[in-house]
Amino acid sequence: LSRAPESTDYFTCLLVGPTPFHHSYTTMLSSSRGKPRRPPRVELTEEQKQEIKEAFDLFDTEKNGRIGYHELKVAMRALGFDVKKQEVLRIIDEQDRSGTGTIDFQDFQEIMKQKIIDRDPMEEIVKAFRLFDDDQTGKISLKNLRRVAKELGQQLSDQELQAMIDEFDLD
Repeated sequence: LSRAPESTDYFTCLLVGPTPFHHSYTTMLSSSRGKPRRPPRVELTEEQKQEIKEAFDLFDTEKNGRIGYHELKVAMRALGFDVKKQEVLRIIDEQDRSGTGTIDFQDFQEIMKQKIIDRDPMEEIVKAFRLFDDDQTGKISLKNLRRVAKELGQQLSDQELQAMIDEFDLD
């Protein structure tokens, strides 16, 4: 498979999982007056909300409903966001109303919701493509798929892997 797919399709979902943000927004008109309407409000799926809750609970080691700098950084990384120290410190500074250097679940949920909504699906596709293309050839080869399948504990034959390539190869 060469290059990352140009659009979000079945193969993309296999690589990065389905997201509620596959569709693009276009300008919509609210009435005959032609005034632009706000894009529809994007909500997280129940599964995404549950993942956020699980990440928070996992790193709330003191079970007090609050997480500090290190726990926040690791929880965000567990949800797929590699954040720098300065960003984590900024988040805590902005959200810590108690002055304890920690944030509560409600704040964490709002932060993660916004980060998920702001995530660029094409950037996620490219990241996933690079994980497969470890030899940096610009293509996903049978060798690449075999390695990923093994890492994921999947027992797939070369014929099954080749069938995946044949089905989704764009060139």
